[in-house]
Amino acid sequence: MPEDIATLLPPFRVWHADAPRKALALHCSLAHAGAWAGLAAELPGLALTAMDQPGHGRAGAWDGVSDLHGDSTRGAIALAEEIGQGAPLDFFGHSFGATVCLRVALERPDLVRSLVLVEPVIFAAARAAGDPAYAPFRAAHLAFADLVRAGQPEAGAALFHSHWGTGESFADLPERTRQYMVERIHLIVAQNPALLDDAAGLLRYMGLESIGVPVLLVEGADSPPIIAAVHAELARRLPQVERLSVPGAGHMVSITHAGAVAPAVRAHLARG
Repeated sequence: MPEDIATLLPPFRVWHADAPRKALALHCSLAHAGAWAGLAAELPGLALTAMDQPGHGRAGAWDGVSDLHGDSTRGAIALAEEIGQGAPLDFFGHSFGATVCLRVALERPDLVRSLVLVEPVIFAAARAAGDPAYAPFRAAHLAFADLVRAGQPEAGAALFHSHWGTGESFADLPERTRQYMVERIHLIVAQNPALLDDAAGLLRYMGLESIGVPVLLVEGADSPPIIAAVHAELARRLPQVERLSVPGAGHMVSITHAGAVAPAVRAHLARG
């Protein structure tokens, strides 16, 4: 069973706390730390700590001004320092959380033992590669942002979920889940500078090439085409990388197909 722990650090949850190997996991947007429960159950030999990112779960609400990507990175670094006590950790990240993991690896490589990145949504990587998927994706994503800014958060959340959700229709989700997403859909818009325009500098010259740990890139075979474009560019630049594509899965692959992802993760950890 997971243990819920509240401290002055970002809120977090731990599975298999007594396991000798330690990892820190960062969830996708509109989720919370509990999103890692399925994969954690498949990895009993790993003490997996999952953090609630700003504006999510039990973390405080976003102030509407601060840099979300920077706030998440600082929280992850503080938690990693506490968990590892000077030793590096395995980092797991999904979507926005995976981009934060990349930033930690760039800014604090001493904290990172390996990376499991599930569809890191650094869309600017596709732009940098000149991939034809980028322009239509950007236009559609900015149109979604306009919908949210126009005061239609529910319509925006439904549109976002249709591309990045579990495959269920938005209307079929439990009311509590729909409300949680609607209340936080503005956070997706606030991430655009980091994800569309690389405001955090994840794609800096020779940055990714400097990440000297094993990286596993996980994607759903049915995910939007922009993900394959992003992964292709990351795989080109990262020195130690392997890719896993899960048939029948979409963007939420680490949640919906945890059993299919786990064997590749175990092999990845053995290499690290």
